Amino acid sequence: MNTVRLTTAQALVRFLANQYSERDGQEQRLIPGMWGIFGHGNVAGIGQALLQAATTGEADLPYYLARNEQGMVHASVAYAKMRDRLAAFACTASTGPGSTNMITGAALATTNRLPVLLLPSDMFATRAADPVLQQLEDSRGGDVTVNDTFRAVSKYFDRVSRPEQLIPAALAAMRVLTDPVETGAVTLALPQDVQAEAHDWPVSFFRRRVWHVGRPVPEPAAVDRAARLLRNAKKPLIVAGGGAVYSGAETVLRAFAEATGVPVSDTHAGKGAVAWDHPYAVGGIGSTGAYAANELAREADVVLGIGTRYSDFTTASHTVFGNPDVTFVNLNVARLDAVKHSAEPLVADARLGIQALAGALADWEVEESYRRRTRELIARTREIEDRCFTIGHSPLPAQTEILGALNDVLDDRAVVINAAGSMPGDLQQLWRARDPKAYHVEYAYSCMGYEVAAGVGAKMADPTREVVVLVGDGSYLMMAQEIVTMVSEGLKVIVVLVQNHGFASIGALSESLGSQRFGTKYRFRDGDSGRLDGEVLPVDLAANASSLGADVLHAATVDEFRAAMEKAKAAARTTVVHVETDLYGPHPPGHGWWDVPVSQVSALDSTRDAYETYAAHKHAQRHYL
Repeated sequence: MNTVRLTTAQALVRFLANQYSERDGQEQRLIPGMWGIFGHGNVAGIGQALLQAATTGEADLPYYLARNEQGMVHASVAYAKMRDRLAAFACTASTGPGSTNMITGAALATTNRLPVLLLPSDMFATRAADPVLQQLEDSRGGDVTVNDTFRAVSKYFDRVSRPEQLIPAALAAMRVLTDPVETGAVTLALPQDVQAEAHDWPVSFFRRRVWHVGRPVPEPAAVDRAARLLRNAKKPLIVAGGGAVYSGAETVLRAFAEATGVPVSDTHAGKGAVAWDHPYAVGGIGSTGAYAANELAREADVVLGIGTRYSDFTTASHTVFGNPDVTFVNLNVARLDAVKHSAEPLVADARLGIQALAGALADWEVEESYRRRTRELIARTREIEDRCFTIGHSPLPAQTEILGALNDVLDDRAVVINAAGSMPGDLQQLWRARDPKAYHVEYAYSCMGYEVAAGVGAKMADPTREVVVLVGDGSYLMMAQEIVTMVSEGLKVIVVLVQNHGFASIGALSESLGSQRFGTKYRFRDGDSGRLDGEVLPVDLAANASSLGADVLHAATVDEFRAAMEKAKAAARTTVVHVETDLYGPHPPGHGWWDVPVSQVSALDSTRDAYETYAAHKHAQRHYL
C-alpha cells in the first residue's frame, strides 16, 4: 500500500484541505480554513502542521488567529449559517482552559444545528508526564479529562489516542458535519503527544472527497395525508423556520402562499424566507411575535410548520396556538421535529416538501374572508411598527427608534446580527427583512457575546454584503475582542453599540416577575442600601472600541445616528457607531407570553402580584395532543 509518513496533526491538516461538500451540483470547500489560538498542547502539533502546509504548499488550509476561543467558534458558526450549513471551519485550541473556552460555542452550534469542527488539545495519551500543567485529576478514572465535557454538547465526540484512530474519526466527523439532521458541533480531542507522533498513512486517506448533501424526497402517502388536513382547514397558518432558509425554499414558499392564501409567520431563524412586505407575510410568531402572526396563531385550525423545531419562544410556551382543535403538519428533514405536537409528519427537504404539497393542493385555496382577515391584521401590525419607529422618546431615544432608522439606511442585502438582550424581541417584531440572509439573530441559544465574533464569520462568508453587528453594552462587555480580528483581517464591519447601562431585557423581565429589576443595572454600590443601585458607572465603551483598533462615531439622537450610519457605510474599515438609549424602553407591545416561573410564596407585594398574573397565564398552557 502506498503510504506517506506524517505526524497525526500533519495528516489531519492534509485531510481537511481535501474535503468538499456538494448540493444541487454546486461544490465548495467543506473546511475552508482553521481558527486557532496556540498554547501548549497544539503549538508543536497542529501549529507546526499548519506552518508546514503554508510553507511547503502540501495542503491548502488557511489559518486565522482569534482572540478568544469561544469567539472563534461563534465566528465559525456564523460562517456556516451564512453558507446554509454547507461549509464549516475547524477550531484548534490549547490544552486545558483554551479548549474548555470553546464549550459554550459548541453548545450554541449544536443547539442551532450548525456545523463546526472543534479540535481541543488533550493530555498525554502515554501519560508519561502525569499530571501535566492544567490536567484534571479525577479520582474515579485516569482517562477522564476536561475535554469530556464536550460530549454533552457535541453531535459527535471522539478522542484520538493513537495516530491510526484518526482515519475512522475524521471520516465520521465529516459525515456528521454534512448531515442536515445530525449536524452541530463535532469534537475530536487530540492528545498533545499524539498530535506530534509520526505514522505511515495510506495516501488514499488524503484523496479529494466530495460529501454530497442530498434532498430527502417526501413519501407520497405522507404528502397525501398532509394535503388532506390542509384541504379541510379554514384558518391554516405556516410557521417558517430555519430549515426553509437552509434548504433554499424561499421562492417555492412564496409561490405556495400566493397560490393558496395561507399566511406565513416566521421564527428568528426563518425570518426573510418570505419578504416582510409580501402580502401573506404576517411576521414573527411567539413570545415576542408580531400582532398579526399571534392573532392568526390563536385562531389557526391547522399549522404547517416548515423547518422549525418549535422552541418555547415560537409557541409562546405552548400558549400561542389557542384553538382547542388545532392540528399540526410538520415538514422537516429531521423526524425529531416532524413529529412534535402530535403532528402529521412530512419528513423531507423543505423545498421538495413544499413543491409536493403545492402539487397536491393545486386546486385548493383558503376562503376570501380569511385572506381579508390576514390583510386587516397586517395593516394593524404596520401601524404598531410605525409607532415604535417614530415614538419621539426623550431625552434618550428608545431602542425601537434606532432600529427604525437602521431599517431605513440599510439596503436589502445588509446582514444584521444579534443574539441576546432586549434587541431580539424588538427585532422579531420590527425588523423588515426581504433577503433570507439579512436577518442573522442567534436565538436558539441566545448567547451573550455572540454578536461581534459572528460579524467576523458573516463577513468572511460573503464579503459583498454590508454586515452590521447590533450589540448591547451587556453583550459587548462579555466578548468584544474579535474587533481586533476584524481589524487584523481587514474586514469592514459596522458595529452598532447600544449602551443603556444595564440589562434592559432581564431588567424588564425581572420587573414583570415581581423582582423589581434587582441586580440588572450597571451602577455603583450604594453606601446606604448596600445594593448596586447607586450612580451610573463612568464606563466609556466607545473608547474601548477605539483602543481595539476600530474607528468610532458617536450619536446622541436618532438624526445623528442616521448620519453616523451613512459615514460608517462609506467607510473602508471596521467602524463602531455608539449610541445611548433609554434602559426602560419603551419596547414594542407584547402579544405573547413566556413561561418564567414566579415564586409561589413571597414577602414582597410585587412578587405576590406577579404570581397571580403568572398563574392566570398557566391556565392557557397545554400540550398539543
